[in-house]
Amino acid sequence: MALFHALIRTHHITSRKKVAHLRKAAGQFDCYALLRSGGCPGIMYCKGGEEGVKEWVSTVQRLRYKDFYLACKPALIEGKSAQIRDPAGLFEVDTVKEFGVAMDKRGLFDWWGRAMGFS
Repeated sequence: MALFHALIRTHHITSRKKVAHLRKAAGQFDCYALLRSGGCPGIMYCKGGEEGVKEWVSTVQRLRYKDFYLACKPALIEGKSAQIRDPAGLFEVDTVKEFGVAMDKRGLFDWWGRAMGFS
């Protein structure tokens, strides 16, 4: 199965009710989702099948996060990172640094940095 991913940036992610909704959606759409929650900026990464990623992104849009920005539209993952399998579900980190480490472990640090506007 080809894997797709998307990256979303928001002002912040603090609502536990919205996070619970996203957790349910990640399971429903069989996606891996990583959130940087608790403050500014809010960052969300989603990985899975094409339809699952698109549906998860649509779910985020419907939650009407402040300053929602789709930094990277759902796209096919290329290279070695396409072979890394992550478990379905939603996972959270507290800092941008931790999020960067998670991206680096997946071979996506440069992609993530460009999408976030860091480079």
